[in-house]
Amino acid sequence: MRANLTKVLDSYELTLTDMLPEDVPRLYELSIAVNWPHRPKDWEMAINLGRGYVARDEIGRVLGSAMWFPMGETLASIGMVITSPRLQDHGAGRWLMQHVLADTRARSKVLNATKAAYRLYLSLGFSSRTSVFQHNGIASKVPDGPDHARPMLADHAQAIVALDALAYGADRRALFERLFPVSEGTVILQDGIVCGFALCREFGRGRVIGPVVAKTEQDAIALIRPHVIAHKDQFLRMDTRAEGGLLRRFLDEAGIAFYDTVTTMTLGEVPHGGSVTTYGLANQAFG
Repeated sequence: MRANLTKVLDSYELTLTDMLPEDVPRLYELSIAVNWPHRPKDWEMAINLGRGYVARDEIGRVLGSAMWFPMGETLASIGMVITSPRLQDHGAGRWLMQHVLADTRARSKVLNATKAAYRLYLSLGFSSRTSVFQHNGIASKVPDGPDHARPMLADHAQAIVALDALAYGADRRALFERLFPVSEGTVILQDGIVCGFALCREFGRGRVIGPVVAKTEQDAIALIRPHVIAHKDQFLRMDTRAEGGLLRRFLDEAGIAFYDTVTTMTLGEVPHGGSVTTYGLANQAFG
């Protein structure tokens, strides 16, 4: 039986419980309190894909959350770690993370750390790997760019899952089973074989473009440009590890401007990608 399911922080006695679908309304309130953009539907997808905990006070308010998502058999992506602003300096995040780390002790771990949580994750043994640059805004312009991508077909699904595994370093089939029904997709074909793809779906304040996997930045631009065309004058977001260059310049010119940076951190033997690159994340929780 799991120990340490209650904790007194500041003037609150918190109780830890498993995260359930009926927690979505209160989790949505929690994310609003810290200015995260997640809609109830985004929380529902996360709960369907992962496992998590909520911290409740004596009257049932949700004051903290933490989740982990299995990525294949040996890797876990950790995300949706939120604590109420009034508890952020009282150890609530560490308490929640200790339970997530206990659950995932047999797996290597990856997460994307906000500036506020970076020191906590360092103290828990995580190491920095790379930066993720969040771009978002109203897509007010469609910059010139390559146009060799085409719409994704249902027949491309298995090849996309395999290509993502090559780029990510783990099989994320379960994630794509949730993403495909709610996404529009583009692909690049070489001799009839999928060698790049981009998905776009509703998320947060508008839509997110990701995952995006390609061989080159030019291919990545070709893949995302049709989504910018389709959703011009709407709010678009893309989280990318590209440090600069053509892709980020394209996003800026489209009005999808740089907004913030988080740090990808790892614990354990987390694989690096292969011969293709993940240019756009599904979101910061899923990677």
